[in-house]
Amino acid sequence: MAKRATRRPKQRPRQRPTGGAVSALATAVRRRRKALRLTQEDLARYAGCGLAFLYQLENAKPTVRLDKVLDVLEVLGLELRIEEGQSRLSVGPADLRESEG
Repeated sequence: MAKRATRRPKQRPRQRPTGGAVSALATAVRRRRKALRLTQEDLARYAGCGLAFLYQLENAKPTVRLDKVLDVLEVLGLELRIEEGQSRLSVGPADLRESEG
């Protein structure tokens, strides 16, 4: 008697961040770093991450570690905001939240 092949249920494809959101994050980090006149080496040292990670972040790699991203944003005085709606991601000055209240 031949074995019947069992079907696996189809898995939903994993959703990755949209290119626009990843690009926006990369651009915000790079612009802020340059505005503060920090080199990538300086920022990596202050944020406690590697230079390779920072390069990947600034070049919009879609799979970076969130904890390290948050460390970089903190050093730069930026915050990550996630809100319901069409725009899935925004990055802005950390003190913006205080002035809105």
